[in-house]
Amino acid sequence: MYLYSLTLQRATGAVCAVIGSFSGRDSKKSNAAGSSTQEIAVARGGTLDLLRPDPETGRLRTLLSVDVFGAIRSLAQFRLTGATKDYLVVGSDSGRLVILEYSPDRNRFDKVHQETFGKSGCRRIVPGQLLSVDPKGRALCIAALEKQKLVYVLNRDASARLTISSPLEAHKSHTLTFALTALDCGFDNPVFGAIELEYGDSDRDPTGQAASHAQKLLTFYELDLGLNHVSRKVSEPIDNGANMLVTVPGGADGPSGLLVCCDNFVLYRNQGHPEVRAVIPRRVDLPAERGVLIVAAATHRQKSLFFFLLQTEYGDIFKVDLDHHGDTVSELRIKYFDTIPVASAICVLRSGFLFAASEFGNHALYQFRDIGRDVDVESSSATLMETEEGFQPVFFQPRALKNLVRIDEIESLMPIMDMRIANLFDEETPQVYTACGRGSRSTLRILRPGLAISEMARSMLPAEPIAVWTVKKNINDMFDAYIVVSFANVTLVLSIGETIEEVSDSHFLDTTHSLAVSLLGEDSLMQVHPNGIRHIREDGRVNEWRTPGKKTITKVGSNRLQVVIALSGGELIYFEMDMTGQLMEVEKQDMSGDVACLAIAPVPEGRQRSRFLAVGSYDNTIRILSLDPDDCLQPLSVQSVSSAPESLLFLEVQASVGGEDGADYPANLFLNAGLQNGVLFRTNVDMVTGQLSDTRSRFLGLRPPKLFPCIVSHRQAMLCLSSRPWLGYIHQGHFLLTPLSCDTLESAASFSSDQCSEGVVAVAGDALRIFTIERLGETFNETSIPLRYTPRKFVILPKKKYLAVIESDKGAFSAEQREAAKKECLEAAGSAENGNGNGDQMENGDGQEDGEESNTLPDEQYGYPKAESEKWVSCIRILDPRSRDTTCLLELQDNEAAVSICTVNFHDKEHGTLLAVGTTKGLQFWPKRSLASGFIHIYKFVNEGKSLELLHKTQVEEVPLSLCQFQGRLLAGVGSVLRLYDLGKRKLLRKCENKLFPRTIVSIHTYRDRIYVGDMQESFHYCKYRRDENQLYIFADDSVPRWLTAANHIDFDTMAGADKFGNIYFARLPQDLSDEIEEDPTGGKIKWEQGKLNGAPNKVEEIVQFHVGDVVTCLQKASLIPGGGECLIYGTVMGSVGALLAFTSREDVDFFSHLEMHLRQEHPPLCGRDHMAYRSAYFPVKDVIDGDLCEQYPSLPADMQRKIADELDRTPGEILKKLEDIRNKII
Repeated sequence: MYLYSLTLQRATGAVCAVIGSFSGRDSKKSNAAGSSTQEIAVARGGTLDLLRPDPETGRLRTLLSVDVFGAIRSLAQFRLTGATKDYLVVGSDSGRLVILEYSPDRNRFDKVHQETFGKSGCRRIVPGQLLSVDPKGRALCIAALEKQKLVYVLNRDASARLTISSPLEAHKSHTLTFALTALDCGFDNPVFGAIELEYGDSDRDPTGQAASHAQKLLTFYELDLGLNHVSRKVSEPIDNGANMLVTVPGGADGPSGLLVCCDNFVLYRNQGHPEVRAVIPRRVDLPAERGVLIVAAATHRQKSLFFFLLQTEYGDIFKVDLDHHGDTVSELRIKYFDTIPVASAICVLRSGFLFAASEFGNHALYQFRDIGRDVDVESSSATLMETEEGFQPVFFQPRALKNLVRIDEIESLMPIMDMRIANLFDEETPQVYTACGRGSRSTLRILRPGLAISEMARSMLPAEPIAVWTVKKNINDMFDAYIVVSFANVTLVLSIGETIEEVSDSHFLDTTHSLAVSLLGEDSLMQVHPNGIRHIREDGRVNEWRTPGKKTITKVGSNRLQVVIALSGGELIYFEMDMTGQLMEVEKQDMSGDVACLAIAPVPEGRQRSRFLAVGSYDNTIRILSLDPDDCLQPLSVQSVSSAPESLLFLEVQASVGGEDGADYPANLFLNAGLQNGVLFRTNVDMVTGQLSDTRSRFLGLRPPKLFPCIVSHRQAMLCLSSRPWLGYIHQGHFLLTPLSCDTLESAASFSSDQCSEGVVAVAGDALRIFTIERLGETFNETSIPLRYTPRKFVILPKKKYLAVIESDKGAFSAEQREAAKKECLEAAGSAENGNGNGDQMENGDGQEDGEESNTLPDEQYGYPKAESEKWVSCIRILDPRSRDTTCLLELQDNEAAVSICTVNFHDKEHGTLLAVGTTKGLQFWPKRSLASGFIHIYKFVNEGKSLELLHKTQVEEVPLSLCQFQGRLLAGVGSVLRLYDLGKRKLLRKCENKLFPRTIVSIHTYRDRIYVGDMQESFHYCKYRRDENQLYIFADDSVPRWLTAANHIDFDTMAGADKFGNIYFARLPQDLSDEIEEDPTGGKIKWEQGKLNGAPNKVEEIVQFHVGDVVTCLQKASLIPGGGECLIYGTVMGSVGALLAFTSREDVDFFSHLEMHLRQEHPPLCGRDHMAYRSAYFPVKDVIDGDLCEQYPSLPADMQRKIADELDRTPGEILKKLEDIRNKII
């Protein structure tokens, strides 16, 4: 079995983020002189993204997203003195230091330096985890968690290129490093500060005394640029809660030194300076046992001031100010600023934005309203009071946003906890249901393949229209002037202004239906109707051309200067615009039969006319005719197609030398045809001879696609309206054809007005709709439904099309307790004036919309109040995805947490389908895993499946982590015991069990009489149930220990699994063994056969190995497109969704494996990791071809594309077609 692996949605979570002027381009000239645009570099596991906020719209735009085939662990930005752009330094698992430069012209990262210093992989003593650069860009330090630190000196050569020195070592054995940063010393020698802990004594002391007295140290390392040597300057004891360092501006800007963030405190430290300490304010409702840690920090500098924003683990942001005179700091003040969801990185941009890369859930872009100048809760080093219990805490109550306002959001699925694929909406394609997020930011998201649209306006029309057009009055106008809507026997003209309203003085003929409306020449309009052509001049004169005899016009094709009409009977008449702006008849031609459709190519730049006319006929052919005066309307080439063409459209792709769309490519002309069998046919037209080549086709839907031109991100694109709308456009060098998530449309045109610069106007039914297309380049668009706690698992109830979700959280309050606490808080605050607490709304995100009025904050922003860490809260929810309503919500009492769920039909049909939920009571993980007991709840559905009623609950001795229906009974994995239950009146009845599993059962799948059991540490066990003996036997297991995180049943002998190190593998029982076991009539062989080394008598083989590079949490076999091949779809912790598709032909396997091999050699990964080694990180990659690497082929330079194509005996076009075809089989 050979598989093709393709990431459908790249990772959406963020590990770290930095800002810098990577493009080096000046922003709008109105900005201060010398200021350049800032971009945000975001590391998302194995992907590096470059984002740029648009200062006008406030939207974040992804400039570039690139797979690095490695794990990015740290990022830093630096600029050489006097330079205008920043470089990006990447610390990864490659054992190499990589410095990248962004090239805005070619829209890609170029590798400037790659320095090898150690082994690959994320190891304790190989640097890469911690990275810091001197603020003046003279040196950088890269460190490991233990022992090793390397310092590189950065400089430039005579031609101003960046140079890098050999590494200088600053190692110290038996030392752990918690944080590292560079001090701002102006132009003195660079100094790096680190929080360290020496553990040598603790290792040697068996009593544990030394470990309890271990002390963290703040260590300063100085790089002497003259001697080219790093020395350990000074090492001072520091709070044992210290976890983070922030650089304080130095030189002329500030006092230099460091902010040390500790548990509950922020300290200012510098060499030879006394410590300045202030306490971090804490929430009123925080239990005393919990400390406050800083998890993210950002510094903002202006000419005359600087301040720091520090975020705590609860999401509160504090503004930190220093009072200083010269190098002496007299006071450190911490003031409450705002509360936003907890971030893994926050970045402050000069343009007044704050980017928060959230730890879980969506990332956000905020705009500053103020910089916290108002009076608010503040703690200061000057007012710090020490009592017998310790330092006096300062309390505050979080409030709604005051200094920040959210203006944009980037959707993030991190972490995907569970996933199911089903078509519950009866649409053309199935939906992907994912349970995402954590705590108060938990959501259930419905992903649909396609682009999201946002509707700007919708108005009802008097009847059902058949077509719509938009026209400008002059070619130089920015915006459209008219929307023309054609009905069966009238034409309606609407003018576009502040509002859209009907006009009667447009000179269009409104007593008949229209076939085409467009702008002709510079400033005249044309309307084609069945009886003639109406040419409306700018001064209001109207020229009318009438059809001869009783003939009518059936089809029309036009561009700015040429018009071709087809009359009934198949006669073509060609018109051209002359120098005076008159429309002149040039040529006639009789076609053999009726014409099905027409299209004229756009007029090339600087030319008088276009050369090509495409004519579609009912004899299943498309002809290209010449429009040159010498051979007018003579055929140049013919293409036969599988069905009669319905609609034709020429799409011109401008020549490009990179730019913001990525790859280089020459100018091209494509002819697109929508055929009557629902297929879109696309072919390349030679711009000199008119010959057709490189044909591609794709099935779009059951209706013949109608093609319309439109504008998307300032480029020509194509709308294809079949049973659902599709958009064909170019994104980062690739041509993408993606469905739109909206209803069927009849006709569409591009729309531009001052309220909406790039939109689409469309008609569907009797409605006129104006919408814009959101977030180009994305595979899925999503609908989000908020949940109460962290979702653990969910099942689909097939007949009712509802979802049953289990949610649980540790160390939180239940909804009722939270509401009671909120009420108390309001009463304590004397809530006479703002006592509008919404008492009955307990879902998160249900706080008051206008937070200014009320103290009840949305939980999604504020997070849940923290309870004692032993306490669990949990609920079971029945959800209707179509209406997004929760029809039933059962809160579990008594410290129980739901851990597993399944639907089950028992032999006793009395209750029909039941819901089984496994729960645990009083589960603790520290210092040792313990629990009070486990339970299996059985619920029956009432009220047509909308509600649950408890039948009974059965106590078990361990955690029931997995449940599954089997032959009219319930299989439960209770700890390491596999047990079969039947339904009793008061509880479940044990029927049979097997206690021979090694650790803990985490997954159970069944097929016929086989049971496939996944063990937490020991991979899969294949079992058989013998009904006559009522026994469960293990007959095969895996020889490789695996920490299973996800499993799925593939076929009778094969299971797919994923482990916690990011590998996906397939385990298969050899065919001869499988036959032997099935042919054993007595079962004696299984019963008495001796296992090997305490294992099963037979072993499964691992036939597929692939390292994804991210922890896979769910696997499911499904097909995402109608008629497409079944794939194995997976979801990961970082929020990516990928697919593995089985190859059907040996030829494809050879082709893609050779393409992958050439790309490995010619295009090595960006961060220096060897691609083969990365995909084989734990087990050698076996029988999987990496589609993500193959898909980098179109972004290679043209000469390299040709070189690889020659090696494969193909043309670049054929390779691109192969890549497109295999992608279309998946999504």
